[in-house]
Amino acid sequence: MNLETGIPVIHSDGDILVIDKPAGVLSIPDGYDHAVPYLRRLLEPSYGRLWVVHRLDKETSGVMVLARTPEAHRALSLQFAGRQVSKTYHTIVEGEPEWDEKVLDLPLRASVGRHHRTVVDIGNGKPAVTKFQVLERFDGYALLAAIPETGRTHQIRAHLYDLAFFILSDPLYGHMRTSIYIDRMALHARSLRFWHPSTGAMVTFESPCPADFEAALAQLRYLTVQG
Repeated sequence: MNLETGIPVIHSDGDILVIDKPAGVLSIPDGYDHAVPYLRRLLEPSYGRLWVVHRLDKETSGVMVLARTPEAHRALSLQFAGRQVSKTYHTIVEGEPEWDEKVLDLPLRASVGRHHRTVVDIGNGKPAVTKFQVLERFDGYALLAAIPETGRTHQIRAHLYDLAFFILSDPLYGHMRTSIYIDRMALHARSLRFWHPSTGAMVTFESPCPADFEAALAQLRYLTVQG
């Protein structure tokens, strides 16, 4: 834990900084209010110049890598663009999947309509592939692993929406009307695997699900047993 920023640091070396981003922290500056704290502003006083390689939505928690040199930024960006990075998310969804695994290969178009949602668009969307696995089942809900092979905006949320599943407490693609309490979207970046930009070694970093996520799961397990 970085005591000055309150952001847990998973790994740090001369090339990369791997953090456990808390929910509620912006990955990049707010487009309307530049005074709102974001990762670089919070971390650079302690770690020096940082480059953002990829993003997590504000309410998404979990593992995230930032580059500490221009060379590392270039190398990591090429890996993300070339689909060489493995990302696994955990999410709690409303609904009970009839499948154990599903691969969704549907193109997505971002920033559609007044709510700026990402939607499936066969004709004009960009290629997007997400693999889903059911990890645990509850009455009316499920814990899923989501493994995106591409990095489209809101990809997991939009693909789940197309399957008629909603991430718990997601106000943009779902709703807030649920008896299971978590005060933010139940989406967590669980692991990240990539080639280290200097050593060339394959490295994997993981982030355990945070307390609010685990509390929601505990409530679901209790209600399912009682039910």
